Amino acid sequence: MSRGSPTDLLPDQSRLDNLTLARKEGWQRFVEAPARTQPEPLTLAQLRALGTEARADYDKRRRIWHANLGPLKTPQLAELHEDLWDIVDSNAQDGDKAKGAIAIDATPGLGKTTAVLGFAKQFHQREVAADGTKTSEGHQRWPVCRVGLTGNTGMREFNRAMLDFYAHPGTTRGTSAEFAHRALDCVLSCETKLLVVDDLHFLRWSRASGVEVSNHFKYIANEFPVTLLFVGVGLAQRGLFSEGSTYADAVLAQTGRRTTRLGMRPFSVSTEQGRSEWRSVLLSIEQRIALCDKHQGMLAEDLSDHLFARSTGNIGSLMTLVNRACQRAVRIGVEKLTEDLLNSVKIDAAAETARPELDTAIAARKITTKPKRKSG
Repeated sequence: MSRGSPTDLLPDQSRLDNLTLARKEGWQRFVEAPARTQPEPLTLAQLRALGTEARADYDKRRRIWHANLGPLKTPQLAELHEDLWDIVDSNAQDGDKAKGAIAIDATPGLGKTTAVLGFAKQFHQREVAADGTKTSEGHQRWPVCRVGLTGNTGMREFNRAMLDFYAHPGTTRGTSAEFAHRALDCVLSCETKLLVVDDLHFLRWSRASGVEVSNHFKYIANEFPVTLLFVGVGLAQRGLFSEGSTYADAVLAQTGRRTTRLGMRPFSVSTEQGRSEWRSVLLSIEQRIALCDKHQGMLAEDLSDHLFARSTGNIGSLMTLVNRACQRAVRIGVEKLTEDLLNSVKIDAAAETARPELDTAIAARKITTKPKRKSG
């Protein structure tokens, strides 16, 4: 299990999994990556004064920066992280007690995965800072293991995915039980405490594989010293949290009995608090935008209503819209965001479909996204 230090990978390994968290090398990069440095602000005159090579370098750095504006510490993310810390830290029970699981169940685009990965990163950093990169037996310490599911995931495939994360050599041959024992050995040797299972909705719950994996989750909760953290869409509708009339439903519901359901809400402007939260997130994004002709209030004042109508209060749609608009603003030399520019940018179909109703309501002044100004 101790095949080199987590901070001392071989040269060929250092190029593996740059963009995936499915293996420990990629997870390590994610956890240890330093915060990105925002490109230095320039005026329009300073931008025009750059030479060809310097301008190309500056624009490249801005492209990468705008494509990675988040994550933002929104109220929704902060609330979720507080709940996650409560549950994970309360699971430090003795080994004879089954640990409670967690399920993040919310509609797409609300930042579930981003929030969970941010929490898992902080948890990993905390555990390594407290106990070091090696266990007392000299193995690599991996406080977190992340597994992503597909539509055809069964118990054997799930165990193999766990082994793949740890770079275990025994992934080509073996039964489901043998894979499970190897996975348990990895968890114990690496002192893993948090098992993140992403895209749980990809399981086909009505099929035998759904029951099989649900039973396996129960086995993991009983035998593995980890907190299970599920992430998915429509988990309640799939029966994870409710009792059923059939054997399969009842088996799946057993997982729900031990699982705390958490969600994430979109932004809403129906209350003063909601409008204040919306303004705060726009101000945070505005500060991060690296455009040379931006101005204070560009988003929070001038474009607040438009951005809400375009994104329907969905953080995923909002960040996509701002990212793409900034890319276009740099490319065509506008260097600021305007309603005309935003209208030229395409985003997800769900947001575009819901937009006309919000546009009409805002135009008729039935709703507003701007909080009341405090007097005095």
